[in-house]
Amino acid sequence: MGLKSVELLEPDEWPILEKYGLVCAMPFGPVADGKDRLTDGFNEPTNHEWLVPMFIERIREVAEAGYDRVICFSGNRRGMEDAKGLENCVQGLKKIVPVAEQHGVTLCMELLNSKVSHPDYMCDHTVWGVELCKQIGSEYFKLLYDIYHMQVMEGDVIRTIRDNHQFIGHYHTGGNPGRNEIDDSQELNYPAIMRAIVETGYTGFVGQEFIPTRTPLISLREAVRLCDV
Repeated sequence: MGLKSVELLEPDEWPILEKYGLVCAMPFGPVADGKDRLTDGFNEPTNHEWLVPMFIERIREVAEAGYDRVICFSGNRRGMEDAKGLENCVQGLKKIVPVAEQHGVTLCMELLNSKVSHPDYMCDHTVWGVELCKQIGSEYFKLLYDIYHMQVMEGDVIRTIRDNHQFIGHYHTGGNPGRNEIDDSQELNYPAIMRAIVETGYTGFVGQEFIPTRTPLISLREAVRLCDV
């Protein structure tokens, strides 16, 4: 199919990719025992005690493997105001970003929808994520723009990508509604979206993260064809 990456994998899975000549375009970040990777994030200062040292170690592992991205998450609100969560994220991430810069690894915080898939998740709008990027002020901290999630939360996908592409370090696909096939059975026009991404000068990977409703490899092959613009 021409695919070169399988992403969202842990370090012990990376050797499997190497065996088959593949890479991991977006490795998983670390998570402490008893914590949840998505809901226990940088917006809660008490999480910094384990997030900071574990991310510093993961960044080093990623760089040693020859990769240049790692995913991270804001965490859930749990009653916290967005402005306070932004401040807390900045505080924690600024302890990690210098290490990321040193190793040439970009931290990518994923934008997720809190309407359907991840209730209460804080980094659920592009505006909030872009402001976080601005306050961090480093080319080694960007957003993972999940097209499905942002269609659910705010729509206007192509305009948003064009206006904010400098803050985006990776993309994920998914049909809407249902996060299923990305063909004409749903409301997103993926060839047009991919052309808009290419026009911004983006040369990185796009992760296929839809949930197939048919034979998975047939669905994946068609999705690759749709996105090859």
